[in-house]
Parts: sequence; structure tokens; C-alpha cells
Amino acid sequence: MTLPLRPDLIGLEPYGAPQLEVTARLNVNENPYAPPPAVVDAIAQAVRKAAEGLNRYPDRDFTALRADLAHYLEVESHVDFVEVRNIWAANGSNEVMLHLHQAFGGPGRTMMSFAPTYSMYPEYARDTITEYVTLPRREDFHLDLDAAQAAIREQQPSLVIVASPNNPTGTALTLDEVRALLSAADDVEGGCVVVIDEAYAEFRRSGVPSAATIIPEHQNLAVSRTMSKAFALAGGRLGYLVAHEPVIDALRVVRLPYHLSAVTQAVARAALAHHRALQAQVDEIRAERDETVAWLREQGYTVADTDANFALFGPFEDRERVFEGLLAHGVLIRVTGPEGWLRVSIGTPQEMALFRSALLEVTA
Repeated sequence: MTLPLRPDLIGLEPYGAPQLEVTARLNVNENPYAPPPAVVDAIAQAVRKAAEGLNRYPDRDFTALRADLAHYLEVESHVDFVEVRNIWAANGSNEVMLHLHQAFGGPGRTMMSFAPTYSMYPEYARDTITEYVTLPRREDFHLDLDAAQAAIREQQPSLVIVASPNNPTGTALTLDEVRALLSAADDVEGGCVVVIDEAYAEFRRSGVPSAATIIPEHQNLAVSRTMSKAFALAGGRLGYLVAHEPVIDALRVVRLPYHLSAVTQAVARAALAHHRALQAQVDEIRAERDETVAWLREQGYTVADTDANFALFGPFEDRERVFEGLLAHGVLIRVTGPEGWLRVSIGTPQEMALFRSALLEVTA
């Protein structure tokens, strides 16, 4: 049978990192600690209550959840101006990004980012028939701001998306760098939304502010977050965005009806009510990350400075051989980033000890 598949999709494989049963799964930047039993019980009770009304559609504007997210941002990032009208949420930050492309991208429009970066960005653009343009980062993986500003003014993108901390490098933006991007975006005819993807924000080092703190100054700034990482809620699928009301209203137009189920809303609200318990190990993960970076550098590797829960390290003459060698020892990491580099997610102390011993043996 011949299917009328879009020509640009022929031969493509779906996105997805390997899901293997191994001793140390350190490839998709998950929080290695399961939710504590008390939080599991609270989530179960919330889901049971939601189940009693599953014959009805959920609150399509999920106002209670948005209020909880606004309160969390006030506590976590000292963002005290956010109201329900400034918050959006969806099934993971992936769907938030897709909504942004549906609203502000499309045929004849351009989305710009800076490589190496999250490998899903070009797929959002592809799925919405938006042109995808990337600029290379500097050798230290920070942005070349002069080149970035010049490219924005030349390419006239309707969307600029920058991950901070960046995946796969862990590189974070300063507020001055965000402001520089916004300054160039202000010169785009027809407007340009600058999106800072802060999926790993809770792991940033002390003193690194969230870009959300400067949203009051910029009508075209949006900041995306997720509950998949620091909240240990990757299976819950909840991402969210903070921006000015016109941006949120545009996303409301393109979202599918009732896109957040009653169960998803219940799980997310229960988790937010227990965010301190869920994030109790964030400091431990940060410390383990810093120890891992220091150890890798002691072994002679170059390691990107990271504000996330992972580390990009290398270079290797044959990174595939190292990846396969680690896998044979029960350690699954990620082949990603520039040629010759590998990325390891930060796991428990026991998992990281296994990673270190396996790496030494594989590269001996």
C-alpha cells in the first residue's frame, strides 16, 4: 500500500533515546531518586479523587494548576509578579514547545537556535513546517553574542529558542546575554518571541538567576520549565511556560481541547504541594555533578562547565567504542553533542561509582 506521507518525513525514525534495563541508566537526564512514599501516597489520593469525576471533561484552562505553578516560581526563582494569566502548561515541555511553533512558526517563518543544543528543536520546526536555522556556539559552548545578534537581525526569525542550562552542554545564560538576544529580537519586523528553555533550571549553581525574573521588562520573552527533572516526575509529563498574557493567549488558540487530563492535573498539583520533599536530593545531585566534573578533568578529559544534572565530556577518538564498552558494564550514557563527545547524566553515588570504574576499565 502506498501512503501519502509528507516527502520530508520519508525514511525518518522517531525521536527516542535507548530504554534498556541496565544497572546504571545515565542517558536521559532523569532524577535518579524515586518520589518518597509520602508523596506517592499523596499523588495516589489526588488521582483517586480525580477518578471520581472522569465522566466529565477536565478544567480546560487548568486554573488551579496554573496558580500552583505561579506560587512555585515565586518560591523557587523569586518571581513574584506571575499570575494565572502568565502561566501555560502542557504534557511535558515538548508540547509547550510544539504549541509555541504552532502559534509563532509555520510556513515562511524561521526558528533560530544555537548548536550544539537539544535535538528535538529541529523536529518541532519540521513538524510545523518552520525553517530551522542554527548558529554554532563558541568552543567553550557559550554564545557568540555579536554573531547571534547579527544573525537575528539578518534572518528575521519569529522564534529564537535557547536552552539555559543548555542540553547537552550544561551551559547557562546570564541575564545580560538574554537581554542582548532580546535587543536584537526587538529589531525583527513583525515581532520575535525569545524562549529560554529552563528544563534544568533547578540544578543551576548558586547565584545563577532565572530568565523569568526579567519577564516584566520584555513583552516578547517566554521561559519554559518542566517537572520531569528536579521534580522526579518524568513519568508525569508536565511542562509549563511563563510569559506575558498575549503569548499565553496565542498558545490557548492552538492547543487541542482539554489537552491536560484531569489525572495529569491532579498528579502535578500533588507534586507541587510536596515540591520540597521531591527536590530534597537536588543539592546532592549538584554535589555529585561537581565531583564527577572534577574527577573527569583529573582523568584528562575536557568537560563543559555545567549548571545541569549532566556533564558533557571528551574528546574520544572513537566515542561509539567507549559507549559500547560502558554498556557492556551495565552503564548506559548518551552519544550526543559534537563529534567525539559523550554525555553522562548524574545518578546516585553508587551509579556514579560504577560509571567511574567502568570508564577507567574501558579506556585503560
